[in-house]
Amino acid sequence: MQKNINLLLVMIFICIADVHADEFPVDKIKLPPGFKIEVFASGMDNPRSLNVSPNGTIFIGTRTGGGKVYAIPIIKENGQLKAGKIYTLATGLNSPNGVAFKDGALYVAEINRVIRFDKIEENLANPLKPVIISQNFPSDTWHGWKFIRFGPDSKLYVPVGAPCNVCEKDDLRYATIMRMDSDGKNLKVFSRGIRNTVGFDWDPTTGELWFTDNGRDNLGDDYPPDELNHAPKSGMHFGFPYCHGKNIPDPKFGAEDSCATHTPPAQELDAHVASLGMRFYTGKMFPDQYRNQIFIAEHGSWNRTEKNGYRITLVTIKDNASISYAPFATGWWDGEKLWGRPVDLEILEDGSMIISDDNSGNLYRIYYENN
Repeated sequence: MQKNINLLLVMIFICIADVHADEFPVDKIKLPPGFKIEVFASGMDNPRSLNVSPNGTIFIGTRTGGGKVYAIPIIKENGQLKAGKIYTLATGLNSPNGVAFKDGALYVAEINRVIRFDKIEENLANPLKPVIISQNFPSDTWHGWKFIRFGPDSKLYVPVGAPCNVCEKDDLRYATIMRMDSDGKNLKVFSRGIRNTVGFDWDPTTGELWFTDNGRDNLGDDYPPDELNHAPKSGMHFGFPYCHGKNIPDPKFGAEDSCATHTPPAQELDAHVASLGMRFYTGKMFPDQYRNQIFIAEHGSWNRTEKNGYRITLVTIKDNASISYAPFATGWWDGEKLWGRPVDLEILEDGSMIISDDNSGNLYRIYYENN
């Protein structure tokens, strides 16, 4: 019952806040000096996770909005990157949130399976019939939507969220990040104790995995924090459902020593910000202090007394550890009106950043001009 109420509140919140691209005032977004933002593409239903191919095609998954998957070729006009035609690659899929590109093929994660569209860039207007790669995932819709990426080991990483606010399950697939070969074989758990991650990336200097994780609800406005976690090896346990943040034992499942026996987050994020997509900045456009640092898309709170999130934040890494966490781009929520909800981000060929917004249907582009 509580699950249905929560989902209804989220849908009502999204519908009330709906903003069309031509209504979005990009000057509402506050950025550091020298940075600018523009609407890069618009008119999509619920654009969520992003992946950019080496050839410069942006692939976009969705969670709602008819089960669609989109593709946008990037074109160059007078030396500037622009969005080309928006192609709808598929409709009617089961929350196809996750997208990943490898060897000319697009991998799409639905709730309980991963499928593959071969030779996708050659067939954007008429994709080939998808191949089922794996159907070995639970069918629960609560935290069932997935973010997927290929790691440096060429394996496809697929999270399985907890099917609840907080719970224990006998099925050991839940509350994990799993990984498998590109053909779906050798599916195994990589990390445990992860309530719901919808964004991860690998440090370009170490090859080690970092990921966001959404904290549980119903412990108050300010507890527990969302998390940025660091998994340099497989087999680590990050606390859920026993410990939240660095030192908050769960009132039902935790014990006095729960937080001492699990891996703490590398960085506690603000509570209920719904930290989703994250990327290391590997471009050359932004100033040097941003190189190899982590940007996080915070989707925004839905049941906090005072809303928070709705922004892009920056986590600064030094010597393989977080040393700061601060806002980078703010203004999608201005204290009175909700303009958008950032979901994911990617770095383009020229070093600019694109951001998906499932509330307005936009992609934004943040770029830097030193003048």
